[in-house]
Amino acid sequence: MSDEKFSLDAIEKTMTSYKKGQMFDGVVVIKREDGIIFNIGGKNDAYLPKEEADDFDEIKIGDRFKVVITKSKNEEGLIEVSKCQADEKILQSQNASKLKLGSVFSFVPSYFNDLGLVSKMGDYEIFIPKDETSVKYLDQRKCVGKQFDAFVTEIDKESKKIIASIKLLEEQIKKTNEELFWNSIFINKIVKGKIRKILPYGVFVDVGGVDCFMHISNICYKRINSPAEILKIGEEHNFKVIEVDRENKKVALSMKALEESPKLKAIRELEIGGVYSGEVIKILKFGAIIKLENGATGLLHIKNATEENNRQIYEIVKLDQKVKVEVVDKDEKEEKVSFKLIH
Repeated sequence: MSDEKFSLDAIEKTMTSYKKGQMFDGVVVIKREDGIIFNIGGKNDAYLPKEEADDFDEIKIGDRFKVVITKSKNEEGLIEVSKCQADEKILQSQNASKLKLGSVFSFVPSYFNDLGLVSKMGDYEIFIPKDETSVKYLDQRKCVGKQFDAFVTEIDKESKKIIASIKLLEEQIKKTNEELFWNSIFINKIVKGKIRKILPYGVFVDVGGVDCFMHISNICYKRINSPAEILKIGEEHNFKVIEVDRENKKVALSMKALEESPKLKAIRELEIGGVYSGEVIKILKFGAIIKLENGATGLLHIKNATEENNRQIYEIVKLDQKVKVEVVDKDEKEEKVSFKLIH
């Protein structure tokens, strides 16, 4: 009898191997404050910690459910298991079984090989062929551990294998985004974009998945030698659309157009009838251009410089001459100012 018992124990031991990640069906035999003793077959008991069962308070002795092995042995010499992981695995298997050709689903690649990316979704194996991986990652190693959405292209429920494409879904999303973009873009629209590439003469900006361009002259009012002085790759900013070429699929942006120009700001500070100090910076046939101390520039017409009809402007004022002028008119929309010379 003892030989028979020894033989049965030996057979059971050789037939049953417990590895991390394996799932077993079992029954609750003891419930403690800190966890549950869970029988996973024959004389094999496991320990289920309280925090590894979301419904711990409702579990009773005799209840049957599945668990996943998380540790080969704990300090009590028992295999440690998790009901939470088993429930999640069962849910993933159920979700995978509902997928059809063309379905979109989310997954996280576990590893990669020469053929492509591999993952698990419950009992199902997910495989992404190498030429169907994300176009955003040339190195497949960088895909491991990141979440992706993909299209189901083949499914074998009998062998529980799903073949999918990330690339196909990305291309469809890109096409949809481009259609939405071109249907909604117009001059003077304010858009949000991300700096994608910096060149010596401007930057490429990603707006909703579409590349737009901003020339260096449209970045800001102050003079800069390179866009990199102001902008960094990856930064998000608001831009104003200043040009749309639908035929050639080109859009020009400006950050400067969102700012108030220094010239307009200076003009707004002026009061009609106010007297200001300035300097003659240009002589014209019919008058002179005056620049005030606050930076505003305007026209001193010959008729506002003298009452004598036969005199020329160069006879009245000279280049670089300091003068006092009165503001007789200003147009903020056109950014124009008219002066009268104070003698």
